[in-house]
Parts: sequence; structure tokens; C-alpha cells
Amino acid sequence: MLDSRPVRTASKQVLTLPFQKRGLASAIALEWDLLVSAHQALKHHYIPLTSLTSRAVDLKEADMSGRTNIREEVIKMCMRYLSTDTLLCWAPGKNVHDPAGLSGTRPGEESPKSLREKQISVAEPIMGFLTSSIFPGVEIQPILDETSIMPKSQPDMTQQIIRGWLHGLPAFELAALERGVLATKSLLVAIRLLVEWSQEFRHLRPREEGVARFGIAEAAEACSIELTWQTDMWGEVEDTHDVNKEDLARQLGSVVLLVS
Repeated sequence: MLDSRPVRTASKQVLTLPFQKRGLASAIALEWDLLVSAHQALKHHYIPLTSLTSRAVDLKEADMSGRTNIREEVIKMCMRYLSTDTLLCWAPGKNVHDPAGLSGTRPGEESPKSLREKQISVAEPIMGFLTSSIFPGVEIQPILDETSIMPKSQPDMTQQIIRGWLHGLPAFELAALERGVLATKSLLVAIRLLVEWSQEFRHLRPREEGVARFGIAEAAEACSIELTWQTDMWGEVEDTHDVNKEDLARQLGSVVLLVS
């Protein structure tokens, strides 16, 4: 509450959470405790969890009242990202501008992984989980040929199955996915993170001892491989790359908190 008034969503609904979302409620209360003025409450970057939860509550209210336009807009946006998914945009195997015969290593040294090899090594486990546990039998293809910069669409059947899965998501999960997609520029990474932490999909999580969970760090790595590659080579721009990295973690953290 602010000035004895309840927090409301963008559609003027009182922000009310399900009973089991106690961790989320505590985090939202902390956001408001840290505000120093009413003006800050108008800035989404001061209250990211409140704004995301407000989106989820409004989406749930729209679903219950039979208004499907908000859900359809979210799904349409998410599906657009599938055609240019960051996880599936792999660099060419060989840069045509590299001088022939220069590997960059000394005799006896092991050649470092190329950018493409790193991208594939991170993408394949995510794609494997999606096509075995969430979309069994669905074909997910890289969207760039080694010699082209023009993306190609996923097969029609793949698009139909993923779109149908999105339609079936509860409101809180769909709102979380929307933020995850916008943060990572990847529908597939956002789905992988959502399934890992949402109680709706707890039956799909690996149960073997010692299996690491797919968390904020893994999602951030999966959508930032090329950026990390470049900054490792040339260095970070102060107050730009470091700030963006923390902001990405903040946004992915809000996804986890909303659905867990």
C-alpha cells in the first residue's frame, strides 16, 4: 500500500495474489519499502515485480471475462521471436574474411572453440530438452545457413504445436514468458526457464541427483553468447555492458519469482 491506498494494476484492479505466492508477495512488499517517493512508483524500473505481476493479474482477469485480445497479442509477439530466435542464430563455421591458413594458435596448442561451436554446445541441450519433454517429436531447426544472413522459418507443424502450447498457459505463466522473451530475445530460452521454475511443470523437471537446474545464469548465458564472445575479445564498455548484464539478470529473476 502507498499512502493507505491499495496497489492497483494498469486496469485499476486491486493487486491480489494467490495464497501460494507468498515469496512473490514479500518481494513486491520489499520493492515498495525501498521507494523514497510516490513519483518512483510511476517508473517500472523501480517496481519490476509489481509491473510484471500487474500484467499477470490483468491477463488473468481478461481470460476470466472472456476477453482474449490480450492473450492473443502476447502469443503473436512471442511467435514472432521464434523466427529470429537468438538461441538458433549461429555464426558461420568459417569467417570468409579470415586470412587462409591462420588458426591463431601455436604448434601443439589446441584450437579454441569457434563462436559457432560455443553457440551449438549451449543450444543443443536446451533444444534436446524442449523436443523430448515439452514438444515430443517436434523438429526445431537452426534458422541461419552457414552462408546466409537471412533467417528461415520453423516448419509449419512446429509453429502450430508451439502456438497451441502457448494458448494453454495459465495467465501468470504467459505473463512471465512474455517478459522472458523480451529480455532474452529468445522464445526457446524463455520457455526453458519457465518450465524449470513454474509449479505447473514441476513434473517435467529432472529428478536425478546432482543435475543442475536451468536458472538465471544459464538463461543469460544462452542468449548472450555472441556478446560474451565479443567482450571477452575486446573488453566491456563501462556502464553499458555491465549494466545491461545486471538488468538482464533482474528481468529473468522476476520471471522466476512470478511462477515459482
